[in-house]
Amino acid sequence: MQQTAVPELAHTHTRPIHWLATATALAGVVALSSVLQPDSATAAQTPPGDAKNTHAAAPPDPARADFPLECGPVKAVVVKKASGDLDGDGNPETVAVVHCDAPMGTPPDGVYVLTSGTGTAGPRVIATLVDPDDSITVSDIAVRGGDIRAELLSYSSDDVPRCCPDTKNSAKWQWKNGTFIRSTPAGAQSI
Repeated sequence: MQQTAVPELAHTHTRPIHWLATATALAGVVALSSVLQPDSATAAQTPPGDAKNTHAAAPPDPARADFPLECGPVKAVVVKKASGDLDGDGNPETVAVVHCDAPMGTPPDGVYVLTSGTGTAGPRVIATLVDPDDSITVSDIAVRGGDIRAELLSYSSDDVPRCCPDTKNSAKWQWKNGTFIRSTPAGAQSI
């Protein structure tokens, strides 16, 4: 059997000069890519009167609102909030879950819808969705697609301790014909 001798090729062995040449080339590519940038993107401009072009105002801040809640010597505290355009006017409203900052027990929640005030006036309460007199606690609230969705905890009877709600329901409110209409979301179950 005949063997063929292959001459040793000089470029098959790496040497420090090869690594230096590779590093220099790579540094050049990085430097060049930082200098050559694509042109700035430009978006099509919408006419000034178009509602899609108007910038929505910031959602009402519930910390600045006066809620119709009697708390005696303690303060009303906002425990949850969600914002979104509820009436389709292009401006966000805020849904606030508020209760009295009671030192003990589980104070009932009120759920209020706020709209922005005019001028320097703070946000205004335009609807009460859950009245604190109903002894309900809100475990979750969200605004999705203009709907308000909430998980509500309540008591099945007066015998249930006020610390431990034993009933859970889902609720949904939607703005229709100038008022918020309450319904139960599809697939909602109560316990």
